[in-house]
Amino acid sequence: MMSFASRIVKLGISSLCWTADSVGAAAARFLRRRGSARATVLYYHAINADERGRFAAQMDALIRCAAPVSAADEGALEPGRRYAAVTFDDGFASVVEHALPELEARRIPMTFFIPTGCWGQRPSWVKNPCARAYRQRLLTPDELQMIATHPLVTFGAHSATHPDFLTLDEDRARRELQVPKAELERILGREVAVFSFPHGRCDTGLVDMARAAGYRRVFTISPSWAFRTPGEFVTGRIAVEPADWPAEFWLKVRGAYRWQSLFNSGA
Repeated sequence: MMSFASRIVKLGISSLCWTADSVGAAAARFLRRRGSARATVLYYHAINADERGRFAAQMDALIRCAAPVSAADEGALEPGRRYAAVTFDDGFASVVEHALPELEARRIPMTFFIPTGCWGQRPSWVKNPCARAYRQRLLTPDELQMIATHPLVTFGAHSATHPDFLTLDEDRARRELQVPKAELERILGREVAVFSFPHGRCDTGLVDMARAAGYRRVFTISPSWAFRTPGEFVTGRIAVEPADWPAEFWLKVRGAYRWQSLFNSGA
């Protein structure tokens, strides 16, 4: 868990980043220039029952300062507007139980990245019993089918066994990309076109392999601006937790934590 001091330092740097953005936006307005669209993609994991209220407050804050969009949308964004997309990694049942109802109430779309090697069980890749995710349960195929046609939910693959892709040989990496895509498409009865790399770990070779596997977009955990170019294939995301301070969340939605991408190799 991040220390209090570390959070304060990051908050301060991000505040400076937001100030610089605000000055730039003011200058553009003075020169009567319409800026480009600004978009961020947030990613969560689990949402526990005791976190639902804080998550709901975050979604209220999101719709006050950005237009919600689906992370899987491929259409162009309107220049001069701010957008935010909400995603969830790991396929935890708690997301359906506690996050989805809050998103429904606000008409906020979500993208749900599902690993397929641990149906209905706790996450096998989490080894520390003290970890927040250790006692989470993944959805079963039947539970997934129950929300397969939900109008606000887009599904993506998140590998089969949640490995560090940078440690895999080529054959294993290809299977971890192809097998969950095929399995999810069979369960959902529709194309699965997006993929989230576990731990954000990938390189250009793995990105090329994902493209060859049939994905139209892949996601990392590098907190950069999203949807900057037409046909963007690699999209960065910003980590968010219900326990984030309101100021942290507000700055993350506004892209002010993107300076961390300079130090983040998960791209």
